[in-house]
Amino acid sequence: MDKIYVPPIKIQGKKTKLVPFIINNLPQTDFDTWIEPFMGSGVVGFNIQPKKAIFADNNPHIINFYNAIKNGEITSLKAKDFLYEHGELLSKKGEEYYLEVRERFNKEYKPLDFLFLNRSCFNGMIRFNSKLKFNVPYGHKPQRFAQAYITKITNQIRQLELLLENKEWRFICQDFRSTIDNANTKDLIYCDPPYIGRNVNYYDNWNEESEIDLEKTLIKSNSYFLLSTWHSNIHRKNEYLETIWKNYNIATAKHFYHLGGKEENRNEIIEALVLNYEPKIKFIDKLEEKIVFEQLGLF
Repeated sequence: MDKIYVPPIKIQGKKTKLVPFIINNLPQTDFDTWIEPFMGSGVVGFNIQPKKAIFADNNPHIINFYNAIKNGEITSLKAKDFLYEHGELLSKKGEEYYLEVRERFNKEYKPLDFLFLNRSCFNGMIRFNSKLKFNVPYGHKPQRFAQAYITKITNQIRQLELLLENKEWRFICQDFRSTIDNANTKDLIYCDPPYIGRNVNYYDNWNEESEIDLEKTLIKSNSYFLLSTWHSNIHRKNEYLETIWKNYNIATAKHFYHLGGKEENRNEIIEALVLNYEPKIKFIDKLEEKIVFEQLGLF
């Protein structure tokens, strides 16, 4: 594809650069509804652009933001005015104003405040504490909302507004089990859960029990599915690919994460795509990947 659409919300682990790899591994059959039980940024589904889709997540702030665009509460023009006004206050007051908006958001949960925090916090992270309050520190960029940056964000919102005009897309806040339970054999499910063993939870916990439940729920759906997870990095490999997901097909690709609270979490990783059907492209580059795997001692 010529150009990847980038959504207005930044989320650690987003699949922007992996979209072509994922799209090339879609099943060679038509499907009725595209279903994402772990929406996150929504970048995969937004680029596939299905006629019908269900984007679900257990983080209400993500769902509220996209529903606000869908129902017209947020428009590209309203977002532009908001970011200009509050970006100017940030440039004058810096961290003091960032913390003011963060405190306000944790009381009122306004979607435009969520966008502001997401774009001015440390390293574009989304993270909540045990009381489900947004707790990412300030990114220390008082001039963050320069005109070009605001234009970029509002153009992203405008692109989504145009997409929503002719699509039957629903944004729902609910547990992944409920989302998958409502799927049928004509639907296609794409899962991008928190990566088990990678300490990247952004709203609640994800553990081995969750991963097992996910696999069992997908089996019951009788739908085609594809699931993003990690295969290996320079330190270790994902043991669950050899246990929970051992009976499925796996395609891999190299990827680099720029988001993360620690520098050591921003490095190259081998991504895995788990499928219950035959993948079209098992490796982006077989020779290149073979060399990488040998270097990691994982081939």
